Amino acid sequence: MAESLRVVVRYADGRTLKGTTQDFRPASPRFHLIPADGAPVVDVRVAELKAVFFVRNFAGSSERTKLRGFLAAPPETSQGKKVAVLFRDGELLCGYTLTFSPDRAGFFMFTADAASNNLRIYVVTAAAAEVKAGPAAEDLAQRALKKR
Repeated sequence: MAESLRVVVRYADGRTLKGTTQDFRPASPRFHLIPADGAPVVDVRVAELKAVFFVRNFAGSSERTKLRGFLAAPPETSQGKKVAVLFRDGELLCGYTLTFSPDRAGFFMFTADAASNNLRIYVVTAAAAEVKAGPAAEDLAQRALKKR
């Protein structure tokens, strides 16, 4: 039996769903979400998404201050090289990836903030305005943070 993974699904149009999945595969165009609120199973089309957040829990920590950018993080770790994602809606994610390639439909990343509720994130490349890896990731993060 497949493991149930807690996910927060963020659609490109702003909708958010929380639940579990047992059949998410990066190469698959869809997967099933069992909503946390007990609603019927949802057939999720990856092409409609911004990202899939694999989380520790659904509540997160509202009192915790989210770290922005890389905060003097190393250029490369065991989780890969630096990557910054600026989504079309203005959200910025900073972290590390082993799998980014601009010609792929998506990629996994780990956040730069080790204390984050996110275990890993699957980014849908089409939902991003910009994705930069390596040294250019720091530049993108600094530029995006200055605009805020």
